[in-house]
Amino acid sequence: MSLWSLRRAFVQKAETNLCYRLSDDRYRMATVNQLDSDAVPGCKNSILTDFHFLHISTWKYFKEACAFSIAGNLGIRAPQPSSAEMPPQLSDGLNYSAKIVRGSLDSLPQAVREFVESSAKLCRPDQVHICDGSEEENRQLLSHMEEEGVIKRLKKYDNCWLALTDPRDVARIESKTVIITREQRDTVPIPKTGLSQLGRWMSEEDFEKAFNVRFPGCMKGRTMYVIPFSMGPLGSPLSKIGIELTDSPYVVTSMRIMTRMGAAVLEALGDGEFVKCLHSVGCPLPLKKPLVNNWACNPELTLIAHLPDRREIISFGSGYGGNSLLGKKCFALRMASRLAKEEGWLAEHMLILGITNPKGQKKYFAAAFPSACGKTNLAMMNPTLPGWKVECVGDDIAWMKFDQQGNLRAINPENGFFGVAPGTSVKTNPNAIKTIQKNTIFTNVAETSDGGVYWEGIDQPLASGIKLISWKGKEWDPKDGEPCAHPNSRFCTPASQCPIIDPDWESPEGVPIEGIIFGGRRPVGVPLVYEALSWQHGVFVGAAMRSEATAAAEYKGKVIMHDPFAMRPFFGYNFGQYLAHWLSMAQRPAAKLPRIFHVNWFRKDKAGRFLWPGFGENSRVLEWMFNRVGGEGGAKLTPIGYIPSEDALDLRGLGDVDVKELFHISKEFWEEEVEEIQKYLEEQVNVDLPLEIKNQVLALKQRISQM
Repeated sequence: MSLWSLRRAFVQKAETNLCYRLSDDRYRMATVNQLDSDAVPGCKNSILTDFHFLHISTWKYFKEACAFSIAGNLGIRAPQPSSAEMPPQLSDGLNYSAKIVRGSLDSLPQAVREFVESSAKLCRPDQVHICDGSEEENRQLLSHMEEEGVIKRLKKYDNCWLALTDPRDVARIESKTVIITREQRDTVPIPKTGLSQLGRWMSEEDFEKAFNVRFPGCMKGRTMYVIPFSMGPLGSPLSKIGIELTDSPYVVTSMRIMTRMGAAVLEALGDGEFVKCLHSVGCPLPLKKPLVNNWACNPELTLIAHLPDRREIISFGSGYGGNSLLGKKCFALRMASRLAKEEGWLAEHMLILGITNPKGQKKYFAAAFPSACGKTNLAMMNPTLPGWKVECVGDDIAWMKFDQQGNLRAINPENGFFGVAPGTSVKTNPNAIKTIQKNTIFTNVAETSDGGVYWEGIDQPLASGIKLISWKGKEWDPKDGEPCAHPNSRFCTPASQCPIIDPDWESPEGVPIEGIIFGGRRPVGVPLVYEALSWQHGVFVGAAMRSEATAAAEYKGKVIMHDPFAMRPFFGYNFGQYLAHWLSMAQRPAAKLPRIFHVNWFRKDKAGRFLWPGFGENSRVLEWMFNRVGGEGGAKLTPIGYIPSEDALDLRGLGDVDVKELFHISKEFWEEEVEEIQKYLEEQVNVDLPLEIKNQVLALKQRISQM
C-alpha cells in the first residue's frame, strides 16, 4: 500500500477516533474498540470500503481519510467533525474538486487511476492533466511556460528554450537523496566507523514524518500532470514503465525528450506493473515567498526518496532535472539496480557505443566513467583513425541482460541526452553540438544578445557587439570572476537528432556487449589502458575505481575520490550485495562474459601537461580493445593486467607522445594504491565484502610485491 495514500494504522491507543466510509456512502466516526467488534454504528451487514485509520488529534491525516469520488471532476466528501475538532488551518472548509483539463480518468488502467486519485486528494491540485505526448500538447506547455516567464525562446535556433533556475536549485543533492527500507543494511553496508559513503538510508518511520510535513496540499492552485513513460523502447522485454505525477510543466516537456512518453505507453501498460513516481516543486499557491527567476522550488524541504519494496519514488522541493525527471537517475539507476538484482540483470551508469572497423566488422562496448571524465564525448566520438566509425546507443545509462544464447544484451533506457554544457564544443564533441541545434531545452547556460547560447569551453568567439547574459540573468563581465554558465548547466535534447545515433539504438532485444570499460581521471600512476585478467578481476577493477574530483571545500585543490563502478551516488541497494550480483554473472550457463578494461585519458607529465591528446584520438585505444575482444591485439602481462605490447597501439600520425610514461607502472604508486583500496573496501563494505573481492585484493598485493 502506498505511503501517500496513508492507508496505514497510526493507532496508538484504543480510544483514538477514526473515520471510515460504508459501501452505501454513509460516513461514521468510531473508536478502535468499536472497529474490533460488531458494534460499529450502521455497519452490520455492510462492507467497509476505502478504510483509513486517522489520528483526529493529528489533523494532517484527515484530508487523506476523506472519501473520494469521481464524477467528471475529482471531488472529496468528508464527515463533519465538531467545531472543537476543526483545526484553524482548515477553517476554509474541506470541500475540494479538481477539474480534468485533458484526458479522461476512465481511459486509465485501474491501478493508474487509483494512484492518480489518491495522490490528487492528498496534494489537492486545482486541475489534472493526463499527458498524451503529442506535439500539440508540447507546444501548449512550452507556450504556457513562456507566458509565465519560466522559459525563454532562443530565437537563433529552431524550437530551443532557456530556463534559468533559482540559484539554490542547480544540481542533484546527495545529502537529501535517500532510500527507505525496513533494515538499514538492505540499503547500505554498515561501515566499521562513521557514516556510509555508499548511499543514504532513511527509516520508514522518519520518512513517514517527512512525507506528511511536505505533501498534504502541496499542489494547491497548480495543475497535476500525469506522465505515462517508458524506460526503454516500447515493447522491449528489457523496458519498464512508470507513471510520474508532477506539478511542473518543465518536467513534462523534459520527460517528453528524455523518455518515451504519452498515450502509447498507457496502451502498452494495460494492467501491467509500473513504478509510481510523485513529484512536487513544493510551492502551493498563493505563494508565501516570491520566486527567483519564476522558478518554483522549496530548497529548505527538498527530499528525493526511493521505496524499492513498494516500487515508489517520491521527490519534493526541487525542479532540477536530476531530482525531478524521475525516470532518470531515480528510476533508471537506483530503482532499476534493485529490480535488476531481483530479476537477474544489470542497471549501470554506462554509455553504450558501437565501433566498426575498416572491414565492416562491428562490436559494442559499455563504459562507466564518473562525472567530468568524458562519457558523452566518448559516446559521440569522431575517430581520427581512418576507416573507423563510432555510433552512439546511449551516453549515460545501460540496462543489460544475458539472452538465451549467452550474449549480454544492452538497451539505453532513455530517449534523450541530459548533458553537461560547459566544455562541450566543436573540438571536444562536434556531434553533440549538431544534436542541440533544435528541439532542445537549455538550463542555466548563458544567453547571447542575438538569442544564442554560450558557456565556458564552447570555443566560439563572440561576434562583435554581441553581449552575454549570465545564468544569473545579468549582463556578464569576465572581470566579475564568475562563470557565465553554471558549471552544471545542461542541455536536454532528443537522442534521435544525434548525427551518429546507432541504427539499432531502439532495438527491442538490445545490442550485444562484448567489452566493458571502466575509467577515471587519474593524473599519475594509472596507465592509459589495461585489460583485466578475468571477469572476477574485472569486477574488482570496477569496485576499485577512483577519480580526481574537486574538493567539497573551495580552494583545496583536487582530491582522489572513490567512485566504484561510477555508481556511488546511484546504488539502489547494499554495495556488497551489488558486488556479489556482478560476480554471480560468471555462474550463468553459457554466458559469454565481456572482456573488462580500464582507461585513463588524464595522466599528466611532471609539468602538469596531459600525456594523451584524448577526444578523437581515443579511437586508437578502442581499436586495441576491439582487437582484443576479437582474439587479436598484442598484449603484455603486468601485475595490474594486460597492457598493449610494443606497436600494438596504432600511434601513426599522432606526433610526439611519451608512450613509455603513459604505460609506466610504478611499484611504489601501486603499493599505496592497493592499500587505499583495501582500506576503503574493508571499512565501507565491511562484513558484506564478498570473499572473491578480498582474494582479488590479496592477489594484486602479491603481484605488486614481486615487481
